Amino acid sequence: MRRFLLLYATQQGQAKAIAEEICEKAVAHGFSADLHCISELDKYNLKTETAPLVVVVSTTGNGDPPDTARKFVRAIRDKRLPGDFLAHLRYGLLGLGDSEYTYFCNGGKIIDKRLQELGAQRFYDTGHADDCVGLELVVEPWINGLWAALEKHFTSSRGKEMPGTLTVASDASRRTGSVSPELSHIESEVGLLRLDDSERKDSEVWEQNIANRDPSSVLIADFESSLTQSVPPLSQASLNIPASPAEYLQVDLREALGQEKSHASVTSVDPVFHVPISKAVQLTTSDAVKTTLLIELDISKTDFSYQPGDAFSVICPNSDSEVESLLQRLQLADRREHRVFLTIKADTKKKGAALPQHVPEGYSLQFLFTWCLEIRAVPKKAFLRALADHSGNSAERRRLQELCSRQGTADYNHFVRDARACLLDLLLAFPSCRPPLGLLLEHLPKLQPRPYSCASSSLFHPGKLHFIFNIVEFCSATAAGVPRRGVCTGWLATLVESVLEPNRRADGEKAPAPKISIAPRTTNSFHLPSEPSAPIIMVGPGTGIAPFIGFLQHREKLQEQHPAGHFGAMWLFFGCRHKDRDYLFREELSHFLKCGVLTRLEVSFSRDARAGEEEAPARYVQDSLQRHSRQVARALLQEQGYVYVCGDAKNMAKDVNDTLVDIISKEVGGEKLEAMKVLATLKEEKRYLQDIW
Repeated sequence: MRRFLLLYATQQGQAKAIAEEICEKAVAHGFSADLHCISELDKYNLKTETAPLVVVVSTTGNGDPPDTARKFVRAIRDKRLPGDFLAHLRYGLLGLGDSEYTYFCNGGKIIDKRLQELGAQRFYDTGHADDCVGLELVVEPWINGLWAALEKHFTSSRGKEMPGTLTVASDASRRTGSVSPELSHIESEVGLLRLDDSERKDSEVWEQNIANRDPSSVLIADFESSLTQSVPPLSQASLNIPASPAEYLQVDLREALGQEKSHASVTSVDPVFHVPISKAVQLTTSDAVKTTLLIELDISKTDFSYQPGDAFSVICPNSDSEVESLLQRLQLADRREHRVFLTIKADTKKKGAALPQHVPEGYSLQFLFTWCLEIRAVPKKAFLRALADHSGNSAERRRLQELCSRQGTADYNHFVRDARACLLDLLLAFPSCRPPLGLLLEHLPKLQPRPYSCASSSLFHPGKLHFIFNIVEFCSATAAGVPRRGVCTGWLATLVESVLEPNRRADGEKAPAPKISIAPRTTNSFHLPSEPSAPIIMVGPGTGIAPFIGFLQHREKLQEQHPAGHFGAMWLFFGCRHKDRDYLFREELSHFLKCGVLTRLEVSFSRDARAGEEEAPARYVQDSLQRHSRQVARALLQEQGYVYVCGDAKNMAKDVNDTLVDIISKEVGGEKLEAMKVLATLKEEKRYLQDIW
């Protein structure tokens, strides 16, 4: 059987799931895929690889390849490699991204660009899938076209490269301008692979429902589509639904014997530190739109160390009430303490079936749903397809089939993906659905630790670690108006209630400090410059200010230790909604200004009234940057300065990036394309750094 090497680089599991789908479908088309995570460098060797290569790569919020691809990228970026190092290699690449982020599909573009530089040639056009409008709009046609490209590669005596890099995306993603500023200067001509007419019509069904509906033609008038209900034309359409995924897990529930281990013993991150919360402070007023908390951890009795700009992970559980609701809905509440043992079904048709590594053997059902499984994950279409097979009601089965069909893509995006519907939402919305436990363990991903930026300096607060966060709140997809908190932020908020409001026991003693488990994250480059004389521009609205508080604390201590040292200017651009409600660290910033650590502080208030003022103040951080464009350009272009951006990736970071392009273009008198090249160079030099989410 004709073999190809299949690598995936994943952050949250999407690239892995797509690669596994390619692997399973390969056999039916007469191919054999050698599947590996791109981090498993000991299991493949591109230098000697003779088979074609297929790569599926996701992108982080910063626009970088996933953490799992760091070693691979570092290896292929070795400047000692000759330009023909991979000249023998033929490859096809599928990039995953979100066009709402500044660097769309940049993880894939970085690898694609470097493979080209090393002489590798494409046997199949590169695809860029956009999660903003639905990955499947690109992924499905790209996979369908892969087989013909592989066939051509294996039968062609010359193995010609197919021309061009093609961006496959919907009209919505193209409107956002999805070409990465970092790579626009090296992409000569970007082709566009369009879906055929039938596929375009399928993706527009939901818009037709709203815009073109003729009430006289609808048999049942005066109702709107919803998670559980469709309207014509979708409700009357013939459906193209994916094949039902092969079930492969056999579950054995046994009564508990012995004591269960702690959650720290099953986490995949290492090392893990169990530390007490020594302090918690609410930074916003009670009438602020968002509630922001600061938590101080006591790390004095551990080996945990950090520097300003670092991030760390909090190992958190799912909500007890949601776990309870899920167990009740699955009719497993009376077996919550039973231990779970998994085996592979002997008759499974799933190729390469393996036990999920994030489901440890011998732990209770309650433990798995609490600490191991991401029960809030938005179900993929394959999961919906499997749930449809276990629905006893024909109308409910049809609706689940619609949501996972090609024709129902718009409804899936609107009612499932964008609404952040989870498994519990679907089970409550479709009461006839009775999935077996094994199916859930096959499809529910690993509960991921949540990352937070360090908001302190160990020089300023020895033995302590600070971090801040907003308590995330949103409405449930199935219970209108019912608020639901973020998995980690909701848990932390509840955990620190006794610390926020001193809770004296009857004997007068303070309640014991709660503890949480944390783990260090892979070292990044979001740190203070090694040369302290370099000017620094910090942009961090809202909780994006967190690492910069650590920067300023650290700089204050360094200046105390080296009073004769030369330290560069530090500018901070901060923004919030209201001056009197959510101006985080107001007193601390005033202190840094007075002692000269902070050179300039520019604060914008986006929701405060501005009537009657001679000059309207800046509403957002990008407006403040524009007002000081000359100083910003001079610091970056003439004084070898650094710019740091921290916060929201989808809106703020993109707007700041566009503003920096405008500033550079205006100040150097060049075209925007030239300014984009300059900004890309700053990023490559690690002088334009982002910590965004």
